[in-house]
Amino acid sequence: MSDHEITSMDIHEILNHLPHRYPFMLVDRVISLEVGKEIVAVKNVSMNEPFFPGHFPYHPVMPGVLIIEAMAQAAAILSFKTMGTMPSDDSVYYFAGIDNARFKKPVSPGDQIILKVKIDRVLRGIWKYVGKAFVDDNVVAEAEMMCILKAIE
Repeated sequence: MSDHEITSMDIHEILNHLPHRYPFMLVDRVISLEVGKEIVAVKNVSMNEPFFPGHFPYHPVMPGVLIIEAMAQAAAILSFKTMGTMPSDDSVYYFAGIDNARFKKPVSPGDQIILKVKIDRVLRGIWKYVGKAFVDDNVVAEAEMMCILKAIE
């Protein structure tokens, strides 16, 4: 294992590397992270999620946009680790774009989503990633994402 490879991060360390909090914290554990390259993280999907009562009461399904958001949060952890910084009150890590998003299978309560995100490139402060979300080794969603760290004015 290299100095730039992290074998895991628990929720306490994740909370230090993401500004998100309940009900919008969508990463429960980091399985592996290679600084400057890729992250593998976990989102455990529980019936207690705040969106299930309305999406849909008769057949609970995790909204696809939240699966993409979970991938973006994993990407943010990867970026902060790569930059060697932490989130702060004077900046926000924003989505700048989502391309080629595809939703392959529904995600239901009890599923565990494995989030795999790779840095595609960084150019002028814009980070581009390729992400895939898996349940039981099946791709449930994928997307190309762009994010940017912006100062709060």
